[in-house]
Parts: sequence; structure tokens; C-alpha cells
Amino acid sequence: MGTTARRASTIALLGATGLLYLWGLDESGWANAYYSAAAQAGAESWKAFFFGSLDAGNAITVDKTPLALWPMALSVRLFGLSSWSVLVPQALFGIASVYLVLRVVRRASGSQRLGLLAGAIMALTPVAALMFRYNNPDALLVLLLLGTAVATLRAIEESHRELGHPTRWLALGGALLGLAYLAKMLQAFLVAPPLVLAYLLFATGPVRRRLLDVGAAAAATLAAAGWWVLAVALWPVDARPWIGGSQHNSVLDLTLGYNGLGRLNGNEEGSIGSGHWGQTSLVRLLSPSNGGQAGWLLPTALVLLVAGLILVRHRPERAGVQAALTLFGSWLVLTALVFSLMRGIYHSYYAVALAPALAVVIALGGRELWQARDRAGWRHLLVAVVAGTGVWSFVLLARSPDFLPWLRWLVLAVALVAAALVAQPHHRAPRAAPLALGLSLVVGLTGPAAYSLATAALPHEGAVITAGPDGRGSDLPQAGERLAEALSSAPLLPDDAPPRDATTRELDHLAEQLGIDVYRTTYGPAGSLLHVSTPSHRLIRVLLSGRRDRRWLAATVGANAAAGFQLATGRPVMAIGGFNGTDPLPDLATFQLRVQRGEIGWFVGGGVLGPQTGGSQAARTITAWVAARYRPLRVDGVLLYDLTRPPEPLAR
Repeated sequence: MGTTARRASTIALLGATGLLYLWGLDESGWANAYYSAAAQAGAESWKAFFFGSLDAGNAITVDKTPLALWPMALSVRLFGLSSWSVLVPQALFGIASVYLVLRVVRRASGSQRLGLLAGAIMALTPVAALMFRYNNPDALLVLLLLGTAVATLRAIEESHRELGHPTRWLALGGALLGLAYLAKMLQAFLVAPPLVLAYLLFATGPVRRRLLDVGAAAAATLAAAGWWVLAVALWPVDARPWIGGSQHNSVLDLTLGYNGLGRLNGNEEGSIGSGHWGQTSLVRLLSPSNGGQAGWLLPTALVLLVAGLILVRHRPERAGVQAALTLFGSWLVLTALVFSLMRGIYHSYYAVALAPALAVVIALGGRELWQARDRAGWRHLLVAVVAGTGVWSFVLLARSPDFLPWLRWLVLAVALVAAALVAQPHHRAPRAAPLALGLSLVVGLTGPAAYSLATAALPHEGAVITAGPDGRGSDLPQAGERLAEALSSAPLLPDDAPPRDATTRELDHLAEQLGIDVYRTTYGPAGSLLHVSTPSHRLIRVLLSGRRDRRWLAATVGANAAAGFQLATGRPVMAIGGFNGTDPLPDLATFQLRVQRGEIGWFVGGGVLGPQTGGSQAARTITAWVAARYRPLRVDGVLLYDLTRPPEPLAR
């Protein structure tokens, strides 16, 4: 393929990807309002920008490191707050990721067509079509991890050149890995073992030199990730926001606890409890709640990985293919194993981290198996792969029986025809080969493409989302539905004003009387754990009726509750207790002091308070104190407490 045709085909692929990822983005509103509110805060305050604060008053950060927020915050600062300014950066990350996948495969195989195929597989993985249209940190994470892999493969190439610079490229990869940590913390390091393995196996030079290069990359990773962590550690604690998600106001605590080892073993202090995230097993990613995300070609990829590695061994001319297959294949296997067996918080959209590895492995391994089909054993395996892919697509499509019910039968029929054509020896039916190849690609891509188009056609909002025609926002997946069912009968905040006969020693008892020791499970205007608050115009007018120069317009329990009010009013809202309402910020004494200083205008009742695994009880205590000392004003179903008025004495 000539240079002009290569460029034109690349532009066509990226243009189609952009159309898929950009079309109708504004229909998703604020998408994940938790991160949209943080982007709004970062656009208003450089301090909030640096720390990743949820509010411009800098009470608390989001429960992640802030790099993924920075592009959104800059976009909002430049173009104003809107769905487009928040979500377009994610789509651009997706387009760039598809391009990097194309480059990896084209460089390893020498084939533009194969690179285009890999890019299409990446673009059409349903969970990719979901997350590159959404404002979670995963979009930037995937792009940075791909950049790390590209730099590592380039370092391997440079090591084979007399005047090459492998150390520089490997250090660049290490730096990108460090930045990936700043996007989504420890998940970034799942690809570190594959990177090291590929370099040690396929770079030339003495082992000592290769180990030194790996050490340089590790130093670059530490520097790229550690500068921000060190800055936060050295910053005076009383001059920065609380580190959201941590129980001890520490990035290290967040890294190793709630967002780190706790995700693996389920011991996440301050979470809503373990055991609500689906059954751990080796086939978790193929289960009904996960298979449609990135599981379409996962069994196929594993078979092609093994076949490809066997076929390219002892073939020096395929060294680039072998290195890429090893790196992305081990990326695929290790990440899939961790996601399958982790006992802590798990969401199906995490599988977007598998998309680049799936695309590269299928493209490179598939070509090797296709070219070996003249040998009977490999041809039989290829027939089984084509037929098996069609049957598995049939199964996945059947899980959404109301979605294009004819499509699964068409895919199955095409798979059987394609398998029959592949089964014919090439020398007997040479003209059937192009048709067999084309039909095999149809079998593999039709299901994911249909799900991706269905995903792009649906608006997605909330903390938990899924790809596909059944995708929805703000819902607990898998076994977590049992939690929602159990909580559906739990008492909500009563309509009547709270009793005012409590003493200071009885605040906990008052909280129990108010029924605030459970999650609100409705989609009410006050918001809840996974549901953003949706204040009415009248409620917004009331909140904005007082002085607007207060540090926080209001305070409420839980980040999603706070985010909706903040986005609607354009003013900072304090999220007491962070995302789950279980962080120890602020304590009652600090809250009372801020109220006394006039820094908080309102307290909004009805936020998150519920069963938890450890964590602080500060949110319960603060809520009970406010309810005992201030008379509520009910506005469109929401309880407001005017904190600018003098508190009433506790009755004795």
C-alpha cells in the first residue's frame, strides 16, 4: 500500500472512530457528575486543579490521583462548563488510542491492512465505545498504557541497532507508566510485568545492561508518579484538601488501601462492604454481566495468542511480531486474571483496559494462524476458531433477546459458511480464500460493532455504567443488585421534622430515629450513593438566595449528592465524608467551627449514610447535630437547613 493510500486509510479509520465516539455526546449530560464537578472546581481554582478537589472550596479531593481531571478542567476553563467540554477530551483519547494500536501492529507486521484491522477491533470493542464517551479516568489510563507499550517496543528495536537508544525509549515508557499511575493509581502497574518481560526477553545486549535499562525505566516511573505524591505529602495538611477515599488523609493510604490492595482482597476500609461485586472466577469476564463488554473475542484472543507464539518461534524475521505478542499477550492474561479474581470493588467497565491487548493479539496471532492454514493441524484449529467465535457471539447476542433478534442467527450462519470455506485446503480452492477471510472478519466484528453502535446511541449517566443495548447508568451490577434489593425496604428520611428533644449524648440515638443509617435507594432530588442530586429550579433559587461569597454554598453527605448541587448552582458544595460518606472529613468540631465562621450557607438533608466497612462516623454525627439544632425547610422534597441562622439549644 502506497503512502497516500496508507494515510487515507488511516484518516478514514480515525474519522469513523471519531464519529462513533463523538456523536451525540451531549445526551449523556454530566455523565459521571462526580468527575464533572471536580473538573468544574479545577476550572475555577488552580489549587483545586492541582489536588483534584471535588469543590473549589477545597474541602476534599476525588478518590483518585488527579491527572485524568486535568484535561477536563482545562477544557472547561477554555470553553465553559458543558457536556462537550467535559466529554470531548475522552473521545480524543480514544481516537489516539486507536491510532497507537494501528501503529503497533503495522510496525510489528509491516502491514497497513493488519494495522487497520487491529484499530477497528479496538474501536469497536463495546466497552471502549462506552468509556471513550465517558469521563471516568479509564480513557486516559488506556492511552498512557498504550504509549508505555509503544515506547517499550521501540526500545527493543533500538537495542538491535548499533547506534540505537533503547535506554531513552524505555525511560520514556517508564515515565508514561508513572503518569498512568497519576490517572488511576495502582491499576496502571498491571502492565509493568509484561513490559519488563518483553524487554528482558527480546532486547539485545548483556543481561546486566538490560537490567540497568529496566532500572532507568523504574526511576523514570518513580519520578513521573512521585513528584505529585511528594508535593502532597510536603504540603501543610491544614492548607490542602483532604485526600478523598483515605481514612488518614494520605495518598499512600489511598494507594495501598481503598484503591490498591483493598481492591484485590476486598478489605477496603470505608467502602460499602465487600461481596457485592459478583462472583470471582476464571470466567468472570464471560459472565452475563461482563461478557458483552470486552468478552466477544476474549476466548479467540487466548487461542490466537498461543498459536501465534508457537508459529513465530525460531523465526528471526518475525521478531517484532513475537515481541508484540509477548507484551500484549501477557498484558491480556495478567489483567484478565486480576479482574477475574479480585474480591474488592469491581465494575464491568474496567475491562476497557483489555481492549488494546485484545486488538493487537487478535490481529497478529490471527495472521500467523491464517498463513499457516495449509498445514492440516493449523487449518483445523482455524476452523474451530472461526466456528467457535460465531457460536460465542450467538450466545452473547442471545443474552439481549430483544436486541435485533435476527442478528445472532445471521452471525451463526455466516460462521458456519466461513468455517466450511476455511476447511478447504488452499491449493484446492484458492479463490475461496478472500471470501473465507472476509466472512471470518464479519463473524468476529458484527456482534461487537452492533453493541458499540447501541452503546453510542444510549445516554449514560451515573457512577456505574455498562455497554450494549441493555446498558444503563447508576445501577449496581452483578451481585450488587442483591444489595439494592435488600436496601429497597430500608427506611428513608421521614417527612416530618426531626424530634428536637435530644441531648448531646443522644445524638447517635437521634440518627437512628431519623433512619439515616441506611442508603437512600431512590432517584430522589437529594441524590444518593450512586445517583447524582437533581435540584429543581425553585430549590436552586432558594440555595442562591443568600450571600454568594461563602466558601461553600452548602454541605451535604456524599459526593454524588454534592456534585449535582454544585453543577446546578455553579457554587462549591462540601461533600461530607467523600464519595461513600465514610471519610473522616470534617469532624463535628471542625464543621461547627466552619458554621460559626459563616463559611457554609446550607445543609442539605437526605444524602448518603449507610452500612459500611469501617470508616468514619463523622457524617452521621454531623447530620444528627444539624437535625437537632436547626429547623428544616422542605423545598420540592428536599430538606434544607439554614446554617446562617443561630442554632437552637438542645432541649433537656
